[in-house]
Amino acid sequence: MAKSGKAGGRKERDQRTERKIVEMAEGVARSALGGREPQVAIPTRARSNTIWNKRKGILEMGKASQDRQLFNLNQAKSFMQTMLHGSSVKDLIAADKTLSLRGMFYKGLHTVAGTKEKTFADQDESDGILEDLEVSLGALREELHIFAKKAGTMVGNITLVDSGDEIDCRRMGSGGYAIPSIVEPDVIQFKRCEAKFVLHVEKNTVWSRFNEDRFWEKHNCILTEGGGQPPRGVRRLLRRLHEELNLPIYCLLDCDPWGHYIYSVIKQGSISLAFESERLAIPEAKFLGIRAKDYKACGLSDDVQIALNDTDIKRAKEIAAYPWFEDHKGWQREIEGLLGNGFKMEVESLITKDISYVTETYVPQRLKAKDWLD
Repeated sequence: MAKSGKAGGRKERDQRTERKIVEMAEGVARSALGGREPQVAIPTRARSNTIWNKRKGILEMGKASQDRQLFNLNQAKSFMQTMLHGSSVKDLIAADKTLSLRGMFYKGLHTVAGTKEKTFADQDESDGILEDLEVSLGALREELHIFAKKAGTMVGNITLVDSGDEIDCRRMGSGGYAIPSIVEPDVIQFKRCEAKFVLHVEKNTVWSRFNEDRFWEKHNCILTEGGGQPPRGVRRLLRRLHEELNLPIYCLLDCDPWGHYIYSVIKQGSISLAFESERLAIPEAKFLGIRAKDYKACGLSDDVQIALNDTDIKRAKEIAAYPWFEDHKGWQREIEGLLGNGFKMEVESLITKDISYVTETYVPQRLKAKDWLD
């Protein structure tokens, strides 16, 4: 995998990102010097500005934006926060260093001179401003030299290079390879891969069962998990494995509205990150289970039932109305089955059959029969 080119000892993408930050700052300066109110245009990250691209099979961000103005009392703080984080990103690029989201919060945190006002109330406020910067600059978080905490694991028949170090994912013991938040080609390259597919599971507990049973070795695959809803690093790596190595992605998730939503995010993208769907979403991803029919088909006991509450029912109906599920007969039957059962089930419920039922029977049979939802 070729690395990004360098010019003058610095990555070209760093120069592009820095140029965008400088252009934003210069625009603010020109307005101020010209007697006009300083402002920046921030694309709207909301459902109202999210478009379902049926041809591509992904969610995309629309063209709506809002002007963030310095002299508007409701916007002044967020305007200054945007400039503050923009300056910090420029510093990171110049130093060729990275910071975590938490680190960026502390880098920008101080009391405004002459006041008792803090620049940021909490990290959530800081994180939101950083996402605003991403969409405003048209630059990925990685290009801003910012990373999130690791929240994913991988094991399987693949060897990769991570920041110059060769990693054999066949020899990662019980813990596996911790998937970093920055997995772009200039950081991670795929060196050798014998795997035929990727099995992505929802939680580390399920992943551990598959890893201990060496499912990845017996079935020649890669096994990943994302700690619930997978973070960007995991989703980006899945997309790269699918796109660059042509590996099918199968998802083993819980039979509940949350599991259905996680699959939707992996497949089509999310509303909050619609601007990144082109590099994150995997329209060809398959939902392997667990399914509403499995309660009877697998002969499970009443003990595995977790009653749906009002929030679950409401969320299931909302998901059924998603444009990409609305006209899909299989998904309509699946969600109707969930509601008809009146209960949800976790993948771990299959343990009531046998400790290794999910790895030795359930998933192999589903794969052989091509019994999945897409």
